[in-house]
Amino acid sequence: MKATTIYAPRDVRLEDQPDPVIKTTTDAIVKVVAACVCGSDLWYYRGDTPMKEPSRIGHEFVGIVEEIGTDVRSLRQGDFVIAPFMYSDNTCPHCRVGIQSACSAGGFWGGPDRDGLLADGGQGEYVRVPLADGTLVATRETPDAAMVPSLLALSDVMGTGWHAAMAAGVQEGDTVVVVGDGAVGLSGVLAASRMGAERVVAMSRHESRQRIAREFGATDVIAERGEAGESAALELTGGVGADAVLECVGTGQAMTTAIAVARPGATVGYVGVPHGVTLPVRRMFSRNVGVAGGVAPVRQYLPALRDDVLSGTINPGLVFDLDLPLDQVAEGYAAMDERRAIKTMLRP
Repeated sequence: MKATTIYAPRDVRLEDQPDPVIKTTTDAIVKVVAACVCGSDLWYYRGDTPMKEPSRIGHEFVGIVEEIGTDVRSLRQGDFVIAPFMYSDNTCPHCRVGIQSACSAGGFWGGPDRDGLLADGGQGEYVRVPLADGTLVATRETPDAAMVPSLLALSDVMGTGWHAAMAAGVQEGDTVVVVGDGAVGLSGVLAASRMGAERVVAMSRHESRQRIAREFGATDVIAERGEAGESAALELTGGVGADAVLECVGTGQAMTTAIAVARPGATVGYVGVPHGVTLPVRRMFSRNVGVAGGVAPVRQYLPALRDDVLSGTINPGLVFDLDLPLDQVAEGYAAMDERRAIKTMLRP
């Protein structure tokens, strides 16, 4: 099969790799229908996150079950499935309280599982899925092709945006500020709107992203950054600040802005992978501003979000503005790195 390997910053290659096979009784083999490039992949692509050696990459995919292990009970050959960006058994103590991202038996795509066996990266033609029963979520029937982008968005960005809103405690009638206009930030706008926020403020200085934010329910857009953006957000809220803030970037500036625009007693839900973030704990203490979040337990949210997509209630697939064949994966990375695309979909 063909699969993607990242060798070094800005060195992404599609290469021949062995076809995956069932290795344990709880495995499934999935033929990938669509995958994508994630903003977190760019940390490796840009060299911001060091790499020790070349590795398979890609953690978002949907596809068709080709084969299952003898102990897999919830899936059948031919099922259309959504894979969260981490695999999990969905039965360990952490999974049972809804934090599948901390599963004691789980892990990430593109590396060895707990048995030392490769769990293929998602940016390829096939994937061996460990712990298939606990990981994969099937649709009730094979979806219409037009729904594939939105179902793919559930594998990471929509679930991550939803987690930011959950961590921030978004309630019906709230005023919510979303820091970040990437695919996760835009999904956070959609999540806050779906949860009933009365006012959703998207911080974005890119017109194409602003349009999607408004389609997702943003009532206001702030183009300024830094102190100017903070002042604009406070002005929009009458100097009070937001009831909930979603930090969807992961940089120090983004976190500083998020905390600055939160009203006293509010919570910042953060899902951006932290890079250079230092919390102003004394300022947070004096204003009773909390910070909650982390690696999103996408598997926890998948069934409900799947149903929202299938019913037409949400359409998170709008974040995909570049659709490429898998053999152009390097261009998919470059386009996102150069901000020519919000999010790249890859089709084997």
